[in-house]
Amino acid sequence: MARTSVELFAGGGGLVQAGTNAGFRHLLVNEYAKWACETLKANDFVAYPEGSSPPVPEELKEGEERTDEHRTPLVMGDVRKLNMTHLGEHEVDLLAGGPPCQPFSLGGVARGDEDERNMFPEMFRAVREIRPKAVLCENVRGLLRQSFAPYFEYIKRELELPFVERAGATWQEHDRRLRERLDAKDTDPTRRYEVLEFPVNAADYGVPQIRNRVILVAFRADLGVDRGKFEEAVKETHSKRSLIRSFLDHTYWDRHRNVEKRVRQAVERQYGQEELLIDGEESLAPWLTLRDALVGLPEIDLKKLDKKTSQGFADHVGWPGARIYQGHTPNVLDHPAKTVKAGVHGVPGGESVMLLDKRAPNPETGGLEQIHRYMTVRETARVMTFGDEWNLMGPRGERMRQLGNAVPVRLGEVFAKAIYAALDDVESRS
Repeated sequence: MARTSVELFAGGGGLVQAGTNAGFRHLLVNEYAKWACETLKANDFVAYPEGSSPPVPEELKEGEERTDEHRTPLVMGDVRKLNMTHLGEHEVDLLAGGPPCQPFSLGGVARGDEDERNMFPEMFRAVREIRPKAVLCENVRGLLRQSFAPYFEYIKRELELPFVERAGATWQEHDRRLRERLDAKDTDPTRRYEVLEFPVNAADYGVPQIRNRVILVAFRADLGVDRGKFEEAVKETHSKRSLIRSFLDHTYWDRHRNVEKRVRQAVERQYGQEELLIDGEESLAPWLTLRDALVGLPEIDLKKLDKKTSQGFADHVGWPGARIYQGHTPNVLDHPAKTVKAGVHGVPGGESVMLLDKRAPNPETGGLEQIHRYMTVRETARVMTFGDEWNLMGPRGERMRQLGNAVPVRLGEVFAKAIYAALDDVESRS
């Protein structure tokens, strides 16, 4: 029997795919943004209106034909109107989500004021209503800034004691109550969680992108999860040092045999002196690069940008107008991509521009310069480790926004699989 999950703030489906790949069966997902909802609907989630409590989907048995009763409900709309109490009757293994983090204001938090768009309280309400065995939260690394440290520690204490409700108090007042309860050590372990914090770079987990985030994992205290075993299961698997070694020993070029000699030599010159200055476990796999991510995708015809040139791959369509300018340097092929961002219109400056191997004459200098272009939506999805079969809906800008707001699938999968294994381990010992 598959373990179960509920996901809030599902967005374009990065963490949803991660949970599925890890073996979780989604009982319910929630999302507010229109086009993200359309994306989830296009990937076989069945939509329900805001505030509804849809039926729990049936588990698909071996040999059974899939019907609407097996499809995961998507409740569209404001999470604050979502009623999850009916899920408390079921044993939910995992509650996952990345609460919107943009609202935090340094000045506001310092004064004790919080933006109403802060959705962490809804995550804690879900814990109270569902009482999951585990919780998985992903958020921006900015929450670890020194200016935010007291507030972030408060968030973790809220997750430790989600049943100690705030009830109109300021966060500082609530934090004092939480500290007192933790010091007393008298909380029922079924109503307390053990919280683990992991600052991560997605590139260290096989994602072809530099993406620094913080992941919180919480296990219900009564389960007795082996913390050390879990921490071992989510250790980094890839390193920059191993990538540089692969340039110099040519194992990287063995995967990319059609790359010109001048390109290979330029990369080797760039990194040859850097290797010994970089920390990294040599037994780890090499970081994956943008070039690795694009393997198998057809080249974009630069003369037909914004035309339907996907050649069998959805969303693999060129886009005109790419520029390189100060503060917006492009992605290079033989390095993980820059952080994919949502951007003002889903197409942020240099973050979605890439340099190609090809060169063309520069009429101003008379020399040759590398050609650049915007990454396609499909290429960006590859960088986020989304499956090629995952459908993205909406105009280009909205699809890029969904990707920029998502959790890279491969990163989420590492943590989801480790949670699954930790819960299995608990049951095997009981």
